[in-house]
Amino acid sequence: MKKYLLQIALPFLLILLLSSFAVHKFYVSVTQIDYVANKKRIEITHRIFIDDLEKALESKYNKKVYLTSSKELPEAETLIKNYLKENIKISINKKPQNIEFLAREVEGDVLIFYTKIAISKKINTFEIFNSILTDIYKEQQNIVHTNINGYKKSILLTNTELQEKIDY
Repeated sequence: MKKYLLQIALPFLLILLLSSFAVHKFYVSVTQIDYVANKKRIEITHRIFIDDLEKALESKYNKKVYLTSSKELPEAETLIKNYLKENIKISINKKPQNIEFLAREVEGDVLIFYTKIAISKKINTFEIFNSILTDIYKEQQNIVHTNINGYKKSILLTNTELQEKIDY
């Protein structure tokens, strides 16, 4: 009888165990930062999963925002801008910078945000703080790719490491 139960229960448990791994989600955002000298600006592109950003906005502002749907709140863009402003901070040459929001677009299940920083001086130090979604997911990873002064660097920011400084 035990052997019979084991033959039935074991495959059931195995399927249950494997399916729990399949549902686990990878929490990541990607930011690309490029210094465009001839335009005297830094161009920034953020890629964030729509459902993750919705959860963060709903948690922070206590509102269902329904991003990219016909039910999207009229104030959703303002909430997004405020969220980005609070969670992404950049200093250049030890001075905090104003990040200007340009546009957003949808690519599959990802929202892409375009922002820029006007900069006319040579960049000697660049510091980024990125806490996007770290208040919602402790496993959140924010990958930042920089291309400044012809020097490329990739940075991994997490819940415990929210900022990085680069000297040029």
